[in-house]
Amino acid sequence: MSFTQNAFTIFNQSIEDYHIKNDINNAITNPFELGSIDNILYKKNWIDTVQWHLEDEIRRPEIADKEGMLLKRRIDKSNQDRTDLVEDLDTWFLKKYEDVIVEENATYNTESPAWAFDRLSILALKIYHMHIESKDVSKSEEHRSNCEQKLNILLTQKVDLIAAIEMLLDNISQGKMYMKVYKQMKMYNDPSMNPALQKK
Repeated sequence: MSFTQNAFTIFNQSIEDYHIKNDINNAITNPFELGSIDNILYKKNWIDTVQWHLEDEIRRPEIADKEGMLLKRRIDKSNQDRTDLVEDLDTWFLKKYEDVIVEENATYNTESPAWAFDRLSILALKIYHMHIESKDVSKSEEHRSNCEQKLNILLTQKVDLIAAIEMLLDNISQGKMYMKVYKQMKMYNDPSMNPALQKK
């Protein structure tokens, strides 16, 4: 199993584990060794999975203003946690490939490996939930059929994305490409940069 296929398997394990209780307040129980790459990947998807359901909750038409604001703040924190973890993952990749001799004409990708895995994690969630929708007998046949068609597209995207990430990692490991990583530098969560947070 390739590194990327293993990551997708871990993402699915996280999703399945979350849905045992299906509770946005349920604490993570990470089964992988602390500090390991598998631990990081599992934690990454767990954050994404909880946020997926937070995004569902905040869209309830009857939600009270106070509850909606509390959920919005949780989503903001989750977004920051997600970004921080992606940057941790890129740090892991930088360490992994630090001794690679880069070819003189090597190029770089439009996104770092970690952000590609971020897309794969979200894709795993889309596939999981679209599969459920495609099999939900409480929904109309038309709905299930539409969801099945979308699911097939998502499954094709999974194959393509895994292949593309593997190609990227192979090229980096061979020195044909190199990592160019930029911090996100989000300003709205930084009190020193967000004017609204500086108001008395």
